[in-house]
Order: sequence, then structure tokens, then C-alpha cells
Amino acid sequence: MDHAAPGDFENIFLRHYAALLRVVGGIVGDAAAAEDIVQETFLRLYRSPPQDNTHIRAWLYRVAANLASNHLRRERRRAHREALQTSYAHANKGEADVEEKLVRDDEAFRVRAALARLSPRDRACLWLRYSGASYAEIAAALGIKRSAVGTVLARARARFKEYYVKEGG
Repeated sequence: MDHAAPGDFENIFLRHYAALLRVVGGIVGDAAAAEDIVQETFLRLYRSPPQDNTHIRAWLYRVAANLASNHLRRERRRAHREALQTSYAHANKGEADVEEKLVRDDEAFRVRAALARLSPRDRACLWLRYSGASYAEIAAALGIKRSAVGTVLARARARFKEYYVKEGG
């Protein structure tokens, strides 16, 4: 962060790390992968910060969302390869179990893919709400008015449904 004061990066990190980790963790469904993605997000901030720090949270969420999407695509390809290998190995026994797991994995992929297409704010709003956060907590986390949370949440749900249906759900 060449053009910023030395303490800026640390302040940004401390202010946004936990919330970003929760949101990314909800998207990718893997704590270790979420930590890696959030660390990579802050590494990118450190190496190549945006010119304007006034919307740093949005920048962080956008970078993290892109990294999470890339992770999900890689995981989907890996899971598909593993599922094929597993299904061949169990061709004569336990076919129902393999098929059931494939269906569950496919459903989880569709949910994650739909979430990945949402804007960072919509994704964070949905994730926070379904993690049990109150409207006041969501408003504070997203930097919006409490009275706007219901509208943001309803629009996020509608967009999620639209993307989920496009994914075949």
C-alpha cells in the first residue's frame, strides 16, 4: 500500500477480516478454504490497493467473491471427477448411496453457484440472515440503514432464486 499510511492496512484488516471470513466461509462451505481466500484477498489489497479507499469494503467483498467463485469452480470439477471414480467403483454395490450423494453434491453446487453470482452485498446479506443475524446486525455489517435491510434481503432472495433456477435448481 504505497500511497497509504502504514497503519491503514492494519486498520482495514482488523476492521474487515472477521466479517469477510464469515461471508466467504458461508459461500465456500470450508473454513480452511475461506481463510485462504480471505488471506489472498488481503494480500491483493496489500500488493495492489485501489486508488480510492472510500469503498474499500466493497472492493474487498468483490475480490473475495471472485476468488470464492474460482475456488468453487475448481472444487466442482474435482468433485465431479471424484464422483465419477466413486460411481465406477461402486457400480455393482451401493448404487443408491452413490446416486444420493451425487444428487446432494449437485444441489450444494447449484446453491453455491447461485450465491457466487450474487453481488457481494446480496451474498453477505443472505448469508448473515441465514446465519441468524438480526436486521440491526445486518445493517451494521453492510453499512446500510436498518429500515433498508428488508428490501435488500427481499431483492437478494429474488436474485438468488433467479440464479438458482438458471443453474437447474
